[in-house]
Amino acid sequence: MIGAPRMIREEQMEGKSGPTAEIMIAEARKALWVMVGFLAVIWTIQVFNWASAYDLSKEFGLQAWDPETLPGIVTSPFLHWSWEHIEANSGPLFIFGFLSAYRGVSKFISVTAFIILVSGLGAWFTASPTGIGVGASGVVFGYFGYVLVRGAFDRHLIDIVIGLVMALCFAYQFMGLLPEEGVGWQAHGFGFLAGLVGGWVFRDRRLRREKLQEPAKPGEPAPSSRAALLKELDDLGL
Repeated sequence: MIGAPRMIREEQMEGKSGPTAEIMIAEARKALWVMVGFLAVIWTIQVFNWASAYDLSKEFGLQAWDPETLPGIVTSPFLHWSWEHIEANSGPLFIFGFLSAYRGVSKFISVTAFIILVSGLGAWFTASPTGIGVGASGVVFGYFGYVLVRGAFDRHLIDIVIGLVMALCFAYQFMGLLPEEGVGWQAHGFGFLAGLVGGWVFRDRRLRREKLQEPAKPGEPAPSSRAALLKELDDLGL
């Protein structure tokens, strides 16, 4: 009889954590297919763009201070100037896009729209008016910034670890934030800034409210940071 309350509590915890793990896995699968679809779209567009001698980039790209090209804020991330250009963007786009989306595709869509808007407007106001800007690199830098800070704002320790690891693995990406002739570093910089701000704007307010309102159970110690990290790893099946 003494062990009964503990058994009931463990069963309740298992029931509580089980659906969470299932939801996270389901969202990760959706994130995977969303990014596969995203890459399929830009590569399909690239075929037609290449076949037209890149007339699509010229017509739907973004040119600073030209009001007629403002719709290019939305269209330019789907266009590129060469096969080398799209190849360079595809790997980081897939990695950082998936990491941005695996906790929720709906939020990811909002984050993407915010990054595209801020990156495009920033480039439109600050880039040279002599060139036409296209490419997904501004979105890549936005996802990069978002992944770096999301864990801190949402209090997900595993996301903090992922952000730090990605910062170390892709440290060379920061070189794209430096001014360089012929490179749209303005879109990179504003995209990265949008990702950092997006981590705060789209933070998980509901989860934080639930944590603050959840009453402490008598006789149970407060979970440590290490225990919380291990639980998140377990939920992800790692």
